[in-house]
Amino acid sequence: MANTRKNPRSKFLRIVCPRCKKQKTVFGKATTLVKCEGCNYLLLQTKGGKSKIRAPIKEVLWK
Repeated sequence: MANTRKNPRSKFLRIVCPRCKKQKTVFGKATTLVKCEGCNYLLLQTKGGKSKIRAPIKEVLWK
């Protein structure tokens, strides 16, 4: 029988705060608001099953 395992659709992302340039690792489908620890800027906002990312993505982490 063939292996029908699918790749996960959710990812961890490393984002950069546009104000203070600090990096933060977040889950792409987070269920809570994520703010920058340095300047309190809203980085990630919840939108149902996905999140609205309000900061530039530096890297997508696959693990």
